[in-house]
Amino acid sequence: MSESIPEAILDKISKTTSQLKPQTESQAVSELPLPSYLEQSDAVAKRFEKLKRREVILEVKGLNKQFDTPQGAVVALKDIHFKTHRREFVCVIGPSGCGKSTLIRTLAGLESPSSGEVLLDGKPVFEPGPDRGMVFQGYTLFPWLTIKRNVMFGIEMQGASRATAESEALQWIDLVGLNDFINAYPHQLSGGMKQRVAIARALANKPRILLMDEPFGALDAQTRSKMQANLLEIWRNIDITILFITHDLDEAIYLADRILVLKAHPGEVNELIEVSVPRPRSAQQSISPEFLATKLRLEELIHPKDDDEDALPLQMVRMSEVGDDVEAVE
Repeated sequence: MSESIPEAILDKISKTTSQLKPQTESQAVSELPLPSYLEQSDAVAKRFEKLKRREVILEVKGLNKQFDTPQGAVVALKDIHFKTHRREFVCVIGPSGCGKSTLIRTLAGLESPSSGEVLLDGKPVFEPGPDRGMVFQGYTLFPWLTIKRNVMFGIEMQGASRATAESEALQWIDLVGLNDFINAYPHQLSGGMKQRVAIARALANKPRILLMDEPFGALDAQTRSKMQANLLEIWRNIDITILFITHDLDEAIYLADRILVLKAHPGEVNELIEVSVPRPRSAQQSISPEFLATKLRLEELIHPKDDDEDALPLQMVRMSEVGDDVEAVE
């Protein structure tokens, strides 16, 4: 399988997308001669064979979650089944309101399932525990503690001495590249640096799985890109399984071994996709046939084409001077 798109096709993408509205760019990609998103190179197929032979860390069986509201019962999650293997990187995506955050909060033990079960190393999850690290989108650091003390906190809570906690904390801070900021406070750091501290703090407890709920969603594009690369580097260097919630299709393809796609209202499994993009990953792969084919499939699942959509007229409104009538323009 080719790892790059011929120049003629790249030229077609450039010329076509420059003439289209943003919402029609995926249509231009769909016209390209892309491979099936299911097609895998020999190296990728062997990697998945090896991955599936690893022990199962997390298993979700028949998970349902219902909320009672004054307007009646609302089903957030319906009959969720999936497994995550040791050292696997799984991303979860889906339409807005599909229950992604409810799912990860249930896995963390912050929500109780209405039925079904969550098993970590074969044991039921009923409440939060140090075997699951959690990183939220918001910056959840203790503002009154230094970076070093923030990372030490969980280690000390597990009974380690101050000296042991400090020694281990410094190792994790070094791993995320913040040695020069150990005595700084959270308000003195950028958003990306705060999230690196949050990752170090979560990993310092040596969890079996790291749960991440759109951790880079509030970051600017450049910082987000750096954080994605940094997270992959951390993942490659330690024995950790990651389940990562995102709404960004490119982010999911770039990071994940497999992508769990949820349907909306209620959230249920739509498809579990094996990402055919080879590892190690790089930004240049975003224009590879494998990447584009996977993205096209995700677009089809999350934004299914409405046959009547093209028949609806798009009415533009031109605003006139204050006091004048508003004029509709077709």
